[in-house]
Amino acid sequence: MDHQILWLNRKEVESLLDMKGTLKVVEEAFRQHGEKKVQMPPKLYLYFKKHNGDLRTMPAFLEEQDITGVKIVNVHPDNPKIGLPTVMALVILNSTLTGAPVTIMDGTYLTDMRTGAAGGVAVKYLARRNSKTVGFVGTGNQAKSQLLAINEVLDIEEVKAISASEKQTLTFRDDMQNKVNCDIVPEKSIKEVCDCDILVTTTPSREPIIMNDWIAEGTHINAIGADAAGKEELDPLILKRARIIVDDIPQASHSGEVNVPISKKVMTVKDIAGELGEVIIGKKKGRTKDSDITVFDSTGLAIQDVATADMVYKKALKANLGMKLQQF
Repeated sequence: MDHQILWLNRKEVESLLDMKGTLKVVEEAFRQHGEKKVQMPPKLYLYFKKHNGDLRTMPAFLEEQDITGVKIVNVHPDNPKIGLPTVMALVILNSTLTGAPVTIMDGTYLTDMRTGAAGGVAVKYLARRNSKTVGFVGTGNQAKSQLLAINEVLDIEEVKAISASEKQTLTFRDDMQNKVNCDIVPEKSIKEVCDCDILVTTTPSREPIIMNDWIAEGTHINAIGADAAGKEELDPLILKRARIIVDDIPQASHSGEVNVPISKKVMTVKDIAGELGEVIIGKKKGRTKDSDITVFDSTGLAIQDVATADMVYKKALKANLGMKLQQF
């Protein structure tokens, strides 16, 4: 018996992924999620407290497209100190007919791109259409992909940014300035960054860093950083004012921006207005008026990984990229 698995490394995945295509497949995955045509248990976590990190497994099956797989991904915020990315991942796609693995690919860049695309889809459906200014708190890889996605969805005129160090903020500006047709302005305080139409938070914070009185009516927030129990970036009073749209209610409840306020009984699951997929198919309302504050609570869904990896795999076959590994 001869069975081969296609291995795709990071460079190959990067060469096959663009934001426009990623936005398309991620929005389609959310649509299927809204129509209850996916199987996707909440991600499982292993916590390595002495190493300040965790490992997650994320399986999904998109029934309509008949594609399935699993992502294995870590989050170790101290990794950059030793020259490794904070997030590293592998994605395995399997045949639904036999269960055999058909491809294994680097999922690190893929994770950045699909998460950015989810933020872009959220902006498309939840932000005011005349939004012109985007603020970034945190300027790592995820901030870059969020900006690429939002830039595809809206005509941006100004980007404000701040991060843990001025050097990081300036690197973000220099890296992204030629990729978006607008000014990128480093700011001195988070409060100044919050004076914007769309706010994107991508930090690993475990306590609120965005205060309620800094957020004006009409603002849309992509809350990306809180993706594990105990993490939060937003003052819970913001959530009390906002229409909250999550990617997946069960997963967000235990690991999203809403996880701490729910655990402290500041809010309940009933305060969540709906899931992004439900907004896309028209089952739930996102923004109801210009003065709404909307929050997209993104935890990252396995359906995004499987849908994006399937697109990469099909492109790789057409381009004859990758290394064939003999399994048995």
